[in-house]
Amino acid sequence: MRIAVTGSSGRLGTATVERLRAGGHDVVGFDLAAPAGQGFTRVDLADYGQTLDALLGVTARHDGVDALVHLAAIPVNGLVPDVTTFHANLTASFNTVFAALRAGVRAVVCASSITAMGFPFDEPPPYLPLDEDFTAANTTYGLVKVLEETMAGQLVRWDPGLSVTALRFTNIVTPDDYGTFARAGDPAYRRDLLGSYVDVRDAAAAVELALAAARPGAVVYDIAAADTGLTIPSAELARRWFPDVPLRRELREFETLISIDRARARLGYAPAHTWREEYAAGQAVPR
Repeated sequence: MRIAVTGSSGRLGTATVERLRAGGHDVVGFDLAAPAGQGFTRVDLADYGQTLDALLGVTARHDGVDALVHLAAIPVNGLVPDVTTFHANLTASFNTVFAALRAGVRAVVCASSITAMGFPFDEPPPYLPLDEDFTAANTTYGLVKVLEETMAGQLVRWDPGLSVTALRFTNIVTPDDYGTFARAGDPAYRRDLLGSYVDVRDAAAAVELALAAARPGAVVYDIAAADTGLTIPSAELARRWFPDVPLRRELREFETLISIDRARARLGYAPAHTWREEYAAGQAVPR
């Protein structure tokens, strides 16, 4: 399958391109900056004409794609003014997904976010573990994610053959980031993330699984590690952070408070990396 990946030079984009190519796919990266090469085309997603043309074909690169993975975005609030984050991200997402529809691409996977489900959780969540049925935005970045998910639900009505999968990623960490988990015993650590994280390699695997499972319609999946990023048991964390929030079930010792049950059941998502193993391995390396 030939797959276009926007944001291909970013943290998740790089890992996703590597994962898809290792799986035998022909991947073309769309981004504003990346090393020159056969697998990359510079595309400004704020320009709809460029975006549509790039999906339809690029001389010496490809003559059309079978699927689209849309990861490009200003990654967090604060890098630019809030209104800039909103306009830039929403414009890029609309241009990219709408161009895919116009170009006849029928499988789209988009990066959504924990910011579409209440982050940073100054207001308590309605229940734990928190799943895809709850949606709330408290930042302009998160507002775009909510609007992207809503847009997907409408576009698949326009074209019943279109598949759009939104993956609500929590904080994505690379192998170089595991040193920060030295704070894992601090109850304030990752409080705004409900204690969650996901290894970039597992996040990339989720993208590959979502492409393989693409069916007509729009669907949302939470993507996190299977455990929290803390050494404090999950039930105790829930009581400390949100004493009045009900638990929907008894929690396993360090079970994630962001439910990944839907992704497990429908995609076969099985996160393989935990901070406990990665951090211990890093500590064992001679200095």
